[in-house]
Amino acid sequence: MEKITEKLLLEKGSPKTNKLEQIKTLNLSRLLLKPQDLPVKLLSRLKSLERLDLSGNRLEELPNNLELPALCYLDLTDNQLEDVTTLKSLSSLEELRMEDNLYITVSDNYKLMVLLPKLRIYNGKDVSTTANHLRYVYSENLRTRIIAVWEKNFSLPDPITAAKLSALMDNFVNTARQQVKYGPSSVSDFTKWRVEIIAKEYLCSLTEPKKEPETKGSPDTKETCGVSTSTKRKQTVLVDTSVSLTPRKKLRSDLPDSPAEASPRKASLSRKLPTLTQTSAVRMSPRKISQPPATPTRGQMKAETPRRESKGRQTKENDDAQTQQKTSTERQRDADLLSSIKSCSKTQQPVCLKPLHVLQCHSKQDSSEDFSTQLWACAFQTLPDYTGAGGGSRLVATCGGDSLCVIDCETGMVMKKYKVPGEEFFSLSWSTVLMSRGRGASAQHCSIVAAGGKRGLVKLIHPRNNVAYGEFRASRKALSVLRFNHQQGNFLFTGSYDKKIVMWDIGGVDSKYNYKVVQLLVLEISTTPLHICLPPTSTSSHLLTACEDGLHCYNTLLGKNNTTKRTKEMEITFPIYRKEDKDHDYHTVDGLSFLTDDIVASKNYMHCSIYLWSWIRTKAQRPDKKDRTVCAVLLAELQWANTEIPYLALNTCPGRAYIVCGDDKGRLWTYHVSNLQKNSLHTGKPILPTEVLEWPTPVRKDHSQVEGPSINSVVMDPDLKYLVALSDKNMVIVWKREESS
Repeated sequence: MEKITEKLLLEKGSPKTNKLEQIKTLNLSRLLLKPQDLPVKLLSRLKSLERLDLSGNRLEELPNNLELPALCYLDLTDNQLEDVTTLKSLSSLEELRMEDNLYITVSDNYKLMVLLPKLRIYNGKDVSTTANHLRYVYSENLRTRIIAVWEKNFSLPDPITAAKLSALMDNFVNTARQQVKYGPSSVSDFTKWRVEIIAKEYLCSLTEPKKEPETKGSPDTKETCGVSTSTKRKQTVLVDTSVSLTPRKKLRSDLPDSPAEASPRKASLSRKLPTLTQTSAVRMSPRKISQPPATPTRGQMKAETPRRESKGRQTKENDDAQTQQKTSTERQRDADLLSSIKSCSKTQQPVCLKPLHVLQCHSKQDSSEDFSTQLWACAFQTLPDYTGAGGGSRLVATCGGDSLCVIDCETGMVMKKYKVPGEEFFSLSWSTVLMSRGRGASAQHCSIVAAGGKRGLVKLIHPRNNVAYGEFRASRKALSVLRFNHQQGNFLFTGSYDKKIVMWDIGGVDSKYNYKVVQLLVLEISTTPLHICLPPTSTSSHLLTACEDGLHCYNTLLGKNNTTKRTKEMEITFPIYRKEDKDHDYHTVDGLSFLTDDIVASKNYMHCSIYLWSWIRTKAQRPDKKDRTVCAVLLAELQWANTEIPYLALNTCPGRAYIVCGDDKGRLWTYHVSNLQKNSLHTGKPILPTEVLEWPTPVRKDHSQVEGPSINSVVMDPDLKYLVALSDKNMVIVWKREESS
């Protein structure tokens, strides 16, 4: 019988497949199979199976503990299923179809969403928002009530014996099932089922604290959930814009005339700058001009931050100990650093970048004389990528003023332009979410952009279809930074001027652009966040935020903390803090990016160097009990520009082992880190840049040159084929890598 069944599976499997282990798609529909007809042992050999169709059979349940580790799509339509808990072992399942199973109830649907941690599409609809609510919010509300029942009526026996504990378990679980009332009566069966699981977990945690049980796929945490937007479609057609200002010939960009006063250099953190030339007078706080009265500017936030006399400074004893430790481990650090970077770099040779386009596409009222609009954030499109390699897109999104543009880096054309009158965009982020297409059709991945700024609203945009499909209010004050978790594309972090970072679940969208947003977590911070980084190896558990008063680390793991509001886990300090005095405060971290899974590049305001440091070794330290600080474990120091202009952000290209940061004169400082020599890492002197790319000096129609502006932000695609830099004079500069001959 097994041989016959195996032959059937091979015939039904993928074309040209002669091994069960290689089958990726299997159609066993309309065979009138019963549970006993399913060959469990043979099915368990299908380690590569991704899609399975069992529709039109007579299945009442699936075999228990059926292991199909790669299965992401399962069709059980038109069966006789009664027990859905047997699907628990299919933990990789993302899409499930269960229509026409007469005995499946709403409670069964809810059970599936908790049992299957990756389930996002159910019967053709995106259920990720509902599923996360059940896994986190609903479960934690039940847990709170269950604990109340325990504390009121029960206690552990003394002494604890197996018999007494078993009787206590039965009594406690039955009492909890009877007394805990929560949710609508239509799902009471689901509630009782969930109460039983959580009650058993809780009692076990009291008796075996080191082995606290956890229901697979259902982490719990206390959450407050709210739908910030209507599910009705909100559509705005993006405008295609052809850009006449794009330079087609390298350095000449035919920029229009501009009055001398049209491009003043703007002021920074309420401090006098060193004496400069007249053309680079004072740069105002980048967000001061357009910030509403209720929203402090970055400069104001800095002025309001009390200066700390001792925080971050080490005692002499700590300095001595750190020096001794550095001496004993620096050789190993050198070897580890170079080995780690070289392993991730695609080449050991520096790249050659040449300017390709200069675009003036964010102008106020499309005026060619606008040289005052400041551009703040840019990011390359995130493509749906099943291999995890990333890259491939030449589309970059940029934002500044009241508009967001999507630019083709090769042609220099603005493919889409989205404008919001009265808005000033400060940040954006790409992600990939699922779009369901209705009954009978598989969900598709689609790339979206989230953008926000002065008004505190997040705009959700689907550029490919020219649709701005929705918005939600993330804060009553301006948003300073947005960042998606690219390992879970529906999770979005927003940082704002009300000193909060909020984690949202934006879910997916359906074919009519209905969507739902749920707030999952709130991080209380001490001042305005400037950058958010998620460590590549722990995107779901840790978050680094660069703020105006330092670099802070937070725990963001859902289900491990019983509160939606959390304070920092630790603050990471840097050696430059020891040089602070009444005129110099280096605590503002205005550049932050990961180069590898371990190595971080960061920049402190007014410090003319970029630090490279180890995230893993830094995190492994025990924070100071009083102020929760740890010292960054430094690997190297890179020489950078000597300037007091703030918010000039750096960026990294891990695939090419590159770090790039612009300065206040339009130059780009580039560092090919895999080219560093061992003897240059701990010489006590900052390492020189690999190359400083000069401002390409585009010219106007009257042949006058545009002076080098401040470069607020840079971004590279994963292969470093293109580099895009944004200036504070309304210019987007696209550089392209020249292929070596």
